Amino acid sequence: SVGEGVTDLQPGDHVLPIFTGECGHCPHCHSEESNMCEFLRINTERGGMILDGESRFSINGKPIHHFLGTSTFSEYTVVHSGQVVKINHKAPLDKVCIVSCGLTTGLGATLNVAKPKKGQSVAVFGLGAVGLGAAEGARIAGASRIIGVDLNSKRFEEAKKFGVTEFVNPKEHNKPVQQVIAEMTNGGVDRSVECTGSV
Repeated sequence: SVGEGVTDLQPGDHVLPIFTGECGHCPHCHSEESNMCEFLRINTERGGMILDGESRFSINGKPIHHFLGTSTFSEYTVVHSGQVVKINHKAPLDKVCIVSCGLTTGLGATLNVAKPKKGQSVAVFGLGAVGLGAAEGARIAGASRIIGVDLNSKRFEEAKKFGVTEFVNPKEHNKPVQQVIAEMTNGGVDRSVECTGSV
């Protein structure tokens, strides 16, 4: 269902929730280089709806707070319309539900920020959903070498499907991983994308 004033969505639309929402009106939403919406940007401390600060959830009469404005661990949720994106009705929901944040984040970071050129080399640190998206972005851009770096060697075989051509597990080397990559590439890669989530 949709609330009062929502005009870009209709009941029955298939959507994916996005915790980095987009109001569609602020300078960031109109920028090609940022999606940190002034109105709906990520706020881990906001536990209610953005307009009134109140929760739309309760259990036994006690409010339950929204997580990242989406509360996607619940079976049903209430979100601001700027925190969902309409998707193709034919897309299988049991598959696209895991794509929502991860794949698009990595793909977008590579294609829109790192912008590797055809024939260049790219290192992707972390081969989870975000890293696989980053590798796919490098493949789409035409990178000649895509080096996947991950502590879990079991991820390497799957990563080939996303364009990864070489693999490095830092645990298998007795020197820093950046040195290993520099030696593999005669000085270093043209672009690198960090997808481990480690600050």
